[in-house]
Amino acid sequence: MIGRIPVLDISPLIDCGRRPAKAVVGEEFQVSATVFREGHDAVGANVVLCGPAGRCGPWTPMRELAPGTDRWGAEVAADAEGRWTYTVEAWSDPLTTWRRGAGIKVPAGIDCALVLEEGARLYERAAAGVPKGDGREAVLAAVDALRDASRPAADRLAAALAPGVCAPLARYPLRELVTASRPLPLLVERERALFGSWYELFPRSEGAVVREGEPPRSGTFLSAARRLPAVAAMGFDVVYLPPIHPIGTAYRKGPNNTLSAGPYDVGSPWGIGSADGGHDAVHPDLGTLADFDQFVARARELRLEVALDFALQCSPDHPWVEKHPEWFHHRADGTIAHAENPPKKYQDIYPIAFDEDWAGIVRETRRLLRFWMARGVRIFRVDNPHTKPVAFWEKVIGDINRTDPDVIFLAEAFTRPAVMRTLAAFGFQQSYTYFTWRNGKQEITDYLTELAGESAAYMRPNLFVNTPDILHAYLQHGGRPAFEARAVLAATLSPTWGVYAGFELCENTPVRAGSEEYLDSEKYQLRPRDWAAAERAGDSLAPLITTLNRLRRRHPALRRLRNLRFHHVDNDAVIAYSKRYGASCVLTVVNLDPHHTQEATVSLDMPELGLDWHESVPVRDELTGETYHWGRDNYVRLEPGRSPAPAHVFSLRPSSPIGGSPTK
Repeated sequence: MIGRIPVLDISPLIDCGRRPAKAVVGEEFQVSATVFREGHDAVGANVVLCGPAGRCGPWTPMRELAPGTDRWGAEVAADAEGRWTYTVEAWSDPLTTWRRGAGIKVPAGIDCALVLEEGARLYERAAAGVPKGDGREAVLAAVDALRDASRPAADRLAAALAPGVCAPLARYPLRELVTASRPLPLLVERERALFGSWYELFPRSEGAVVREGEPPRSGTFLSAARRLPAVAAMGFDVVYLPPIHPIGTAYRKGPNNTLSAGPYDVGSPWGIGSADGGHDAVHPDLGTLADFDQFVARARELRLEVALDFALQCSPDHPWVEKHPEWFHHRADGTIAHAENPPKKYQDIYPIAFDEDWAGIVRETRRLLRFWMARGVRIFRVDNPHTKPVAFWEKVIGDINRTDPDVIFLAEAFTRPAVMRTLAAFGFQQSYTYFTWRNGKQEITDYLTELAGESAAYMRPNLFVNTPDILHAYLQHGGRPAFEARAVLAATLSPTWGVYAGFELCENTPVRAGSEEYLDSEKYQLRPRDWAAAERAGDSLAPLITTLNRLRRRHPALRRLRNLRFHHVDNDAVIAYSKRYGASCVLTVVNLDPHHTQEATVSLDMPELGLDWHESVPVRDELTGETYHWGRDNYVRLEPGRSPAPAHVFSLRPSSPIGGSPTK
């Protein structure tokens, strides 16, 4: 049933209001709605946020976003974690209606005495809602002026329209026929759900010893911990570990995903489970659970969070296969069906079948997650969640977050957009994206505009520049400039980005032409790297990555998603975009062509930067320290291979700040 003042098409609205919109503490987002009433009387609208304890905060006035559209909006932010609600209130605005009419009638000499008396009565009513000391006296003085017949009608009207009178009435408007929408859910989470820099490493490769003619020796949690100071020094917030559990021997994969493993081949960590245990055990080569605890503790000392891969699947040797055969698909010949993504076959992995013992699988999944949570893991990167029922994740993640709202789940779902969006709406705090495959200017612009638009109310992108599975042709053929450009893009387009170890060394050799798989993939063998030698030789991108992560921490604008705006460039090989938040404003210009120098004119949308169209302001390149003066149209020349990157990352101070200070 429609209200007295219609309030329609509220945004954000997730699953018709059955699922919450998402934000983090201090993150501003827009609430909008269509609001109107019959006839020509003025209307007003506001947003009311109600906190987890049921306390409703001060309402935020809405404005008409474009004249004549009846579309109203306001920027709001929640100041604490928890489950909130937001409500749109619409109301008849008799004061604005009167001002419009009086502004026409009094100058024309039409019913002046009657019009001014009607205004006086409205102002008397409005004054009752204005606190003493906050403008009530000025409103009452306007009432006296409106009734002062000794003064000209124009002067009496002017007294009622004075700024000192209108300001308190804007803060405490006279509202009639107030109509409220139903409260809509809002989930407010910790900042790491939106902002963070991720680094993926295989513990077994850190400190590993691989010599020709000798059995390889795996790295351990303790040797991997020695890599953590370097990861922290690059400015990363999260260190992500692929599965650390025992690996099965049945159908174990050999190097480069070959079907027959030799006696010393270590297998894929995603083939989970052996006689040494399953998902609640660690691989003996890595050490013990106590060693893992030390790894987590060392990470915490360095202000790093540990994210753990959660792959709900198992090898043919997993204890579940014997203990819970009903958890698997059985083929017509009685064998258990292995995983497939035709033409690829994963004979070393059994997927889970959920419908024979749904409750049992939910219980076991919760138990496993809480097992690792008790050991200090508060972030899980979930492998292939799109191959499991959405209702399963809604149940599991909902149960975990009900008691532990700080736990974050990242969906590794490279699948159809509708599935990715649904997983985000029904529980996952973060999502992998198609960013790796978006390398042209128009496709980057279109895709990131989508991610920073309406879907940002529930889907938070994590822009990994590479993964153990994805080595895009752009990196294979673009050399170091391609790696530099992708790092700058990921770190400045999204508040969360990530790299897989080896990216800083520009590893880019595919297993074969046309493949996105790495040659000698770390998924199937140990890959020790000589980090120190690379840094001594100047071959590492660590300095650039460190600078980018430092800028992300220094500039609040880079810690937000919804503030992304693109600017016109007259060269399709060059892209420009900005982010603004409060006094923080960052403008990034990137040469997308890793092979050629590109020149272009960057035409800025000055109001998006908080500037007037005619202004010229100093801009500081945070990558080089150089300062320029930029106005509406600006020339750039970006050369691949020129240190530190084929890009500018400018900081500037807008003249009209927006937003506030983000919560730390």
